[in-house]
Amino acid sequence: MKHYYHPMSRAVTTHWMLMELGVEHEQVLVDYMAGENFSAEFKAINPMSKLPTLVDGDVVVTETAAICAYLADKFADKGMAPAVTSADRGRYYRYMFFPGNTLEPMFTVNQMPGAEYSPASVGWGDPERCLATIEAMTPAADWALGQTFTAADVVYGGTLDFACQFNWLEPTPKIAAYVKRLKSREAYRASHDPDWH
Repeated sequence: MKHYYHPMSRAVTTHWMLMELGVEHEQVLVDYMAGENFSAEFKAINPMSKLPTLVDGDVVVTETAAICAYLADKFADKGMAPAVTSADRGRYYRYMFFPGNTLEPMFTVNQMPGAEYSPASVGWGDPERCLATIEAMTPAADWALGQTFTAADVVYGGTLDFACQFNWLEPTPKIAAYVKRLKSREAYRASHDPDWH
């Protein structure tokens, strides 16, 4: 299994997931700052030229949440996802896909002063609803699905961590406490720059 990665990219989240799972893999550094992600070799793997990218035999998985979901299911014995038949599976999917589908577009648009859009026509809505939903979804204690830490915390919590780190999000006390719990995990500390701890 190969994990195409750069420590200053969103691949830090999938690296964290791999560390939580403790599975053997080859870490392939792609220097996107030097444009290596646009090489013909890498584009043959991922035409979007994006990190992270996971190659598992003949399987290529791109997009952070998709990689984490794939790994959680591949290594189901590690308990990083509720069973497919579990009532928690729907809530798990929401935490997995809310960040990429809703939060990332909101954070991007918020970095574009004067951007005009219609909340009714964009998939993510508007900042007020997004922020209210973040506050509602963030667990006051433990983890996204309760007492068991899952890939949902890696993806959702990792996005909040990024957002706070880059000042895209002013954390409320509940969000700050959740991010602090994430940062205390051994796998988080092993996969993130020490300045983030």
